[in-house]
Amino acid sequence: MMKLIGKLNRLSRPAVFPVLFLAPLSALAAGNYYDARNDAMGGTGVASSTYGTAVLANPALMTKAQPDDDVSIILPAAGLQVTDKNKLIDKVDDLTDSVDRYKDIASSGAFNFADYPKIQAAAGDLASQLRHIKGNEASGTAGAAFAVTIPNDQLPFAFVTKAYGTAHVTAAVSQSDIDYLQGVADGTIFPLPGDQSKLTSAGLGRGAIVYDYGIAVAHEFTVAGHPVSFGVTPKLQRTYLYNYSASVYNYNKSDFTKGRYKNSDTGFNIDAGAATDLGDNWTLGLSAQNLISRDLETKEVNGYKDTYQIRPVVTPGISYHIDRLTTALDVDATPTKRFKSQDESQYAGVGAEYRLLSWLQLRAGYRADMKSNDTNVVTAGFGISPYNRVHLDLAGMKGDDHTWGAVAQLNFTF
Repeated sequence: MMKLIGKLNRLSRPAVFPVLFLAPLSALAAGNYYDARNDAMGGTGVASSTYGTAVLANPALMTKAQPDDDVSIILPAAGLQVTDKNKLIDKVDDLTDSVDRYKDIASSGAFNFADYPKIQAAAGDLASQLRHIKGNEASGTAGAAFAVTIPNDQLPFAFVTKAYGTAHVTAAVSQSDIDYLQGVADGTIFPLPGDQSKLTSAGLGRGAIVYDYGIAVAHEFTVAGHPVSFGVTPKLQRTYLYNYSASVYNYNKSDFTKGRYKNSDTGFNIDAGAATDLGDNWTLGLSAQNLISRDLETKEVNGYKDTYQIRPVVTPGISYHIDRLTTALDVDATPTKRFKSQDESQYAGVGAEYRLLSWLQLRAGYRADMKSNDTNVVTAGFGISPYNRVHLDLAGMKGDDHTWGAVAQLNFTF
């Protein structure tokens, strides 16, 4: 499955990595961003993010900066999560080898009766490969982010740029192809030149990469005598869609990003959030990401077409915090949608951070899909923050169906 994520990383590399270094950056984990501290704590963060990472989870929390807090820079946060229950990507590589052997023998002008036992063996091997990948699916998400947060008493603000993407691969295998190839292997069907053109099994790949460029601002108001913070992030949103459809007999992973399979769209969107403290130890938060709904259609390729859905994701959260311990609970009130061909998910996460030393933090959590369409994961990680100037955070996720993920993040405060 690393190959799928490698593919996703290659999709984003031309635009993401220049952005990381030259400009002020999701599934996807549960949302549309990766944050090593939050992801280690079960994907929480709506009420528990620090002021320097609040722009990713809930911009209202930027007001929680203390008077002596300094400018915070995320440079960068990057993560991925993959699910490959049936090890489809490895099987596709094996299938490609079998296809090449079969085509070499069965191609027009290369076949004679002396080759018949060889073509039977190649056809039988190919039929077996197709049988094993029929209906298999694999998916992966990856993301990266860069942010600069400038705290102050009146109007803290942040510049944020992030990219998040999803890829989904399906093996659409025709039973008629398996029957034909098995017939060749059994000797009941004699292969003729040109028969390969009648085979219809296909490899289908869907991918989307979304780039957000935004400026977040926050302010604390007094509502009925109680302080409540609000934050908003208007953003430019650039989306690239990939719709790869090819016969499994001509499948080439390197073709995924070619122009005939790709289209793009640019629009406007907005994130918002609210937060308030209940006493000294409790914080309530509410996050709303992508408040403007958008339906973006892929190109139609070989009769296949899909729609990528950007929808509001509203998440309330609560955190409890004392000197050494922070716990958090987030529950999505709305589902996370992706392509129409994929089932939606709706997440709940719980996590905790224990500050073992002034410079060492330990974290753990659990994230579940309440719709049971995505794999539930156990999360863990740690943070190192010498002199409270450099912050290195690492997180890992592990679940069933060969699901795993990792996030790394580097923050500076000065």
